[in-house]
Order: sequence, then structure tokens, then C-alpha cells
Amino acid sequence: MPDTTNATTSLALDENLSLGTGASLWTTHVVEAASIPALKLTDGPHGLRGQGSDDDHLGLAESTSATCFPTASVLASSWDVGLLVEVGEAIGREVVDQDVNVVLGPGVNMKRTPLCGRNFEYFSEGPPLPGKLAAAWIRGVQSTGTGTSVKHFALNSQELRRMTTDVRVDQRALHEYYPPAFEITVKKAEPTTVMSSYNRVEGVYSGENPLACRHPARQVGVPRVIVTDWGAMNDRAAAYAAGLDLEMPGNRGASDEEVRATVRSCRLDESAIDASIERMRELARRTTERPAVTRDGLYDRHHQLARRAALESGVLLKNDGGLLSLAPGSKIALIGALAATLRYQGTGSSRVNPTRVVSLRDGLRAQVGVEYAPGYPIADEANDELVLRAVDLTGRAERVIVCVGLTDDFEREGFDREHMRIPANQIALLDALRPFADRVAIVLVGGSAVEMPWEESASALLHMQLAGQAGGQAAADLLVGAANPTGKIAESYPVVYEDVVSAGRFGIEAEQTPYLESMYCGYRYFDSAQYPFGHGLSYTTFEYSDLRVARRGDHLVEVSVTIANTGERAGAEAVQLYVAPQSGGVYRPVHELNAFTKVPLAPGESRTVSLSLGRRTFAVYDPQREDWIVEAGQYELRVGASSRDIRLRETVEIAGRAPVPHTVSPWYTAPQGKPALEDFLPIHEPFPIVEPLRKGTFGLNSSLSEMKDASMACRVIHAGVERTVAKAFGGKIDHDNPQFKMLMYSVTGLPMRGWRG
Repeated sequence: MPDTTNATTSLALDENLSLGTGASLWTTHVVEAASIPALKLTDGPHGLRGQGSDDDHLGLAESTSATCFPTASVLASSWDVGLLVEVGEAIGREVVDQDVNVVLGPGVNMKRTPLCGRNFEYFSEGPPLPGKLAAAWIRGVQSTGTGTSVKHFALNSQELRRMTTDVRVDQRALHEYYPPAFEITVKKAEPTTVMSSYNRVEGVYSGENPLACRHPARQVGVPRVIVTDWGAMNDRAAAYAAGLDLEMPGNRGASDEEVRATVRSCRLDESAIDASIERMRELARRTTERPAVTRDGLYDRHHQLARRAALESGVLLKNDGGLLSLAPGSKIALIGALAATLRYQGTGSSRVNPTRVVSLRDGLRAQVGVEYAPGYPIADEANDELVLRAVDLTGRAERVIVCVGLTDDFEREGFDREHMRIPANQIALLDALRPFADRVAIVLVGGSAVEMPWEESASALLHMQLAGQAGGQAAADLLVGAANPTGKIAESYPVVYEDVVSAGRFGIEAEQTPYLESMYCGYRYFDSAQYPFGHGLSYTTFEYSDLRVARRGDHLVEVSVTIANTGERAGAEAVQLYVAPQSGGVYRPVHELNAFTKVPLAPGESRTVSLSLGRRTFAVYDPQREDWIVEAGQYELRVGASSRDIRLRETVEIAGRAPVPHTVSPWYTAPQGKPALEDFLPIHEPFPIVEPLRKGTFGLNSSLSEMKDASMACRVIHAGVERTVAKAFGGKIDHDNPQFKMLMYSVTGLPMRGWRG
């Protein structure tokens, strides 16, 4: 009689393994024996990207129509938790309408540098803001029965060799700066899945790294599925052991045998796979049992919500002489190709096919009369004739709106920005308009910070960033005064890129990326900025008063403050609470944002708001103890309108252990103000920097882009791939074409292991 025990076990294991990889690019397998249906996962941090084509994960092909909401970088500028819930609910309803189970978002990675190519998908440079806003977005989405995937955990901050680079980071930054936003999100919202990043962390890929997989940012609360970013799986057996559940996309079972062999050799306990199956079963339960939505008027209502979200997130950076809002009956000129061809979202895997798009030109014409001139072409090409026509129009107008900013050529997934400048032809236009600065207002678009040497060409500056399909209407509402700006920027805008702590090193480390600056990013590093973190003006004024501090134990503090609208317009103020240690001790930033709230107020109205601080506010991570500790001493509580506009202060005494003097040279106070490798090594123990592979030494984690110059054969293969990619662009090899560049990067940057299956 044949032995069926092993066959039965093998069959069960095979079914379990099938559930751990995708059936296709976007779907999981059906496992009838476990009563688990196929699930569909789709991109969508700021709107659903339902793919009609199953072989496109870069956003190159047309997707099904959905509402394109403002990107995360914009929504963060609202500082409005309630608004994020509403946007999440709307996206969730569209996901249900289009029969998707899990929407892949939001992205809560810290903005380590303004040059990261995907910064438009991320909220902020400070952990509390993205954590609380992402949690609100997730609660909204998941209230519809739709799943979410908070991403990309961990330490995803560059596009350069994003699938293989090895991030080296000290323990304090790893606990205090980069993961807290994920931890806040998971605690407050319980997302159904967490997505692992492509990169390695301390030499081990994120998806199989216990340091990452078992971090509290992933494990707090109910069991949740951990899914790879698309194509990020390196060693599936090691990933199971670390707690990862789902490899996406499918690889036709290519990795199944590797796992079977590991189970047979007892190097992987099958219980790890069984536990994964239970998490997949829970994911299916949470994302398939949901009510249908009523489609009538759904997308029209969501367009209006997208308009309101953009309106509440628009940031008035400058308004000299009260140039804005526009006076009724003014003779208005509108200049800028981006005013007619609105850039309202990023490019890449998050690209949404909108239900409609309203440009700034159309939005303004619906409310006031305007005369339009393009001023420059979208491509960064000089055109003196367009500039002369714009100058002529400006000279005849009473008020001039100029729309400039980053184009798709300068900012998209797939590659990092090379600098912080807007296109040169736009700068040439602004230089030509400088004599008319007293009548010019700029509308700025783009997904990340830019240098502004041209700022003196205008008296007002309204930053709309990437404001979604209704961004043109929202900008028009703010320009004409139909609404009052209430947004505040959620990242620092340095005067020049060289002010950024990682300038001079970012983009040059391909194999390894040491975070020499530790936790000192954005406002935590530099105080001098073109526009500081949290800055934003209004058409009204606000007064802060009556700061009160109440103790609720050794480490629990309640802060209350009264905010009054002292102007003549209804408005809303984003109140920010920063904590500044005063008693020395271990190295840490001068102050950090720890709490915030947004307060809507009618003219003459005042309200008292409360902000709570817990133990983690005052704690630092102790690598020796592997625990959080509070240093005793004085902490100044700073309430203000931005990181540099502090209105009220109060000092509290906090109990804890005696402060420990600095044990590391504080490079951040040195004249040069930039970290070097010798500053990093003492705080990076016990994980020493390792030497990268010798040039010409390749393995499964090597990519074609790394190998192309190693031999004639590799160069021939690379050239063949280049010709194949060019077929999608009419056979033309065009490295200046950003879509060609993005696709080439994706294909040639894929590690050899990614070609299996």
C-alpha cells in the first residue's frame, strides 16, 4: 500500500505555498480547501489605479477612471485629521465600486532629502504628522471594508538602486525617527497589511529582516499581512521565518520549491507558513465581507471632495502688501503653460486616470475674466517669443498670476531629482517679469521642495503642490478669495540644496547608503530656511494666548492654549506643539513637533484647544538597554504657527534617570555642520560598515545596470534590452524622455533574482 501521509502533507504545503505568492501581477490565488478567495490588490495612495492591463505596475498604461485626490505631500499640508478620514472613505467607496480588495497606500516614509523621486507620495519630514494623518486615511478607507497597505517599511528614501541598496543607520535613528510614523499608524488604525520596502537594512533585505519585520511598527494590534513591494522578494524561506506572508507579484511557483526544500531540511518550521495562512485568511475576511456602494453621483461628489481637499491644503507662502486675494473687477493676466496643462499628480505606480481635470486656466475663467499667455513650453526649452508675449501681457494687466513648478520631466518615480531647481525656461520667464513684481502672484506646483532664487519676481506665492484633478478650481477659489488659505507646508524649504544635511552624499552611494546624519533631517537639522516647516499664511490673523500646562503623572502632560481669529475673514489655524530639552543629556534635535490640531474660527471667535503629550514625547532609545528611557530635566513646551514662529512657551520638569553627557562629537554644532564617516561610526555600533562587492563580482542581487560594463556580453544584452524598451516609444532610444528613462531604470535595475519565473 502506498504511503499517502507525505503526499497529503505535500498537498497541504503546496496549497499553503500558493497562497503566499500572487496568481498574477495584481491578484492572489484561490485556495478552496482553506475557503480563501482570490484577492485583488491595486495601487492608490491618492486614488485608485485599477489596471486594465495585468502587466503594468509602473503606471505606463491607461487605468480605469477614478477620482484623483491630492497627493500625500499635499494632504499633509492640511494638518486636518478629519479631512483625511473623508478622503479615505471616498477612495474606499471607489475601491468597492471597482471590485478591488486592498488599495496599496498610504506611504509614510520620512522625507530624508528633497531629491527623493517619490517624495510626492510621502507626507512629511516629521513622524507625528504622517503617522496621525495616515491613520486617519486608513480608518476612512477601511470603514468601507477595503484593505490598505501602509508602505514602504523600512528606510525607503531614494530611487537610486532602490531594489538592492543597503541602508546603514544607527539604532537611535532607526527607533526614534524613521519607524514612529509607521508605529503611530499601526496603533491608531490597524491597517490590514504592511508593505516591505525593496532595500536592505543593515545588510538584510527588509522583507526578511527580523529587525524590520518584527518591529512594533508592524506587529502592534491585530495580526496583519506583510506583503512585499512588487518584485522585492529575495529569499522567500527567510522571509517566512521573519514573518512576511505574501510575495507579489506571482512568479509561477518559481520560489515554491526553495521553501519546500527548506521545510524538508527542517531549516524552516512549517508552523511559520501555517501562521501566515491564518493571517491571509483574516485579510480575506476583512476585505470581502462588505456592503456595495451606490454609484449614482458617487464620482461627482468625490470630485467636489477633491476640490475641498486641495483648497484646505493650499499654502499661502507669501503675500506682501496683501496682493491676494484678487480685487473684484481687476484686469487679470494668467501666464504659464502649467496653468493650461495642469500638473496635478506624480508619475509612476501611483498615477491615476482621473474622472475629469480642471486646469487653473479653466478654474479662473469660471470666476473672473482672464487673458492668457503660455510664457514657456512644458519641455525645458528656451522660447524668447513666448517670454516677450508674457511680458507684454503683464505690462497691460493690473494683476498677474504666473503658474510655474516641477514638470514630469523633473520629478517622477524611477529616478531621483538631480537638483532642486524648477525648469530653466520658467526661471527665465520669472526673471523677465521681475520689474512687475508688485502686481505678480505665483502659483507653484510640484511634489517636493524647490529652490526659489526667483521669489523676488512676485509679491505673493500660493503653493498648490500636486493638488489632484480639482486643483485648478481650488487654486482659483483661493486666488479670488472665495476661500481662505489654511494649509501649512509639511516639509522645510531650504534656501539652497546645499543647506540639506545629506547634500553632497545623496545619490552617490549605490551599493550602500549610510545615513550619516542620524535623525537630523529637515527642521531637525537647519533653522534657516526659505520657508520653515509648518509655515503658512492666511487672509485673516490669529492670536495665541493663555498657555496652560497640567501634569497627569510623571510623563503625561496636557497643554491647552486659546486661539482667537482677530481678522475679518473666517479661517483655520494649524496649532503646533514642539518640545525642546533644556537640561543637556544625550544628543537630540533642538526641538521636535510632538502634537498638533487644526482650529476653524469665525471672525472674532476664540477657542481653547488641548494637546496631550505622553511618555514617548520625552523618551530616547537606549541601544545598550534596547529600551526607551526618559532623562530627567527641564523641557520647554513651545506652541506656535511654525517651527520658527513660536508664540508661547512654558517649561516643565520631567522625572527620569540622570542625563547622560554627550558621548559623540556633536557635528551638528560644528562650523562645517555636516557629518562625516568618522562621526557616524561611533553611533553605528554594533553594525559596522561593510565593504561592498568588488567591481565585477556579481550575483543574483546584481542588476543589468551594474553589470553592463563588466564584459562585452553584458553590454550586448543591455543594448538589446534598450532596443526592446524603445519599441514602446516608436523604436526611438531617448534618454531625455522621462518615461523611457523610468522604464529603462525599472528593467535594468531589476536584480537577476527578479527574472525567475
